[in-house]
Amino acid sequence: MGKYNKPLKAYENPEFLNSSDARIIRMLSEFIQPQTKFRKHKIVDTIVFFGSARLKSKKESLAEYNKFKVMNPKVPTFAEKLRFAQRQVEMSKYYEDAVELSKRLTEWSMNLGTHSNRFIICTGGGPGIMEAANKGAKLAGGFSIGLNISIPFEQYVNKYVTKDLGFEFHYFFMRKFWFAYLAKCLIVFPGGFGTMDEMFEILTLIQTGKIKKKMLLVVYDERYWKEVINIEALIQHGVINKEDLNHFTYCNDIDQAFKLITRHFEKYYLKPGDVENGEPKINLK
Repeated sequence: MGKYNKPLKAYENPEFLNSSDARIIRMLSEFIQPQTKFRKHKIVDTIVFFGSARLKSKKESLAEYNKFKVMNPKVPTFAEKLRFAQRQVEMSKYYEDAVELSKRLTEWSMNLGTHSNRFIICTGGGPGIMEAANKGAKLAGGFSIGLNISIPFEQYVNKYVTKDLGFEFHYFFMRKFWFAYLAKCLIVFPGGFGTMDEMFEILTLIQTGKIKKKMLLVVYDERYWKEVINIEALIQHGVINKEDLNHFTYCNDIDQAFKLITRHFEKYYLKPGDVENGEPKINLK
């Protein structure tokens, strides 16, 4: 008799695990793995930073701009590239602001004196504003989370994410779940399609009552956002109510944002009645 070929167990079979039939298992994996690590590190809740992946630090932006000083102005597209480089230097302000705001919020949260880790900085894990927020948390000596997504561009986890708290998602919806589930505050810095998608999804969940907790949505830099999105026109056309503007708050500088966020937490999440046996009582609805 020939040697019996023992079949692989289903959970050890790569062909099955990567099949369409096992998709639900892969989805569950992207729910369970983050949950396990958040519990391991006693992470109770988060502050999420959204914003453009394309923005760079002031140092990097100036370095790119300075390259044009040695270029021949007669080179095709020179003027266009120069204007873009100039704009990137201007936009680097948001990168630097995200670093500082994240640093201050992390220092504040680390001084709360709880055994659990509260109000941990969370981003999409990539470059730009995401990198800036993770950097600020690291400069303060705190944890930060990176919920990365596998896409053709911007798919690396930046170096400032806490090593054991960097995740790689395949499913956008599961990544978005983890953005919203632990968040007590979301800060939306200037960005493009992805940032708008994330902001409007959260706004929709708040508007429809699917998010029941006291979620603070901070939209950073009123001038930028009112230039790129005409919210007032939505009211004029009757597709949203004026009261819907109460679902978010504009902030225009670091001090204003820091005060608004910390006061919101103190009012809703750090009251004496919210502590039980030295630890906060958690309601993640």
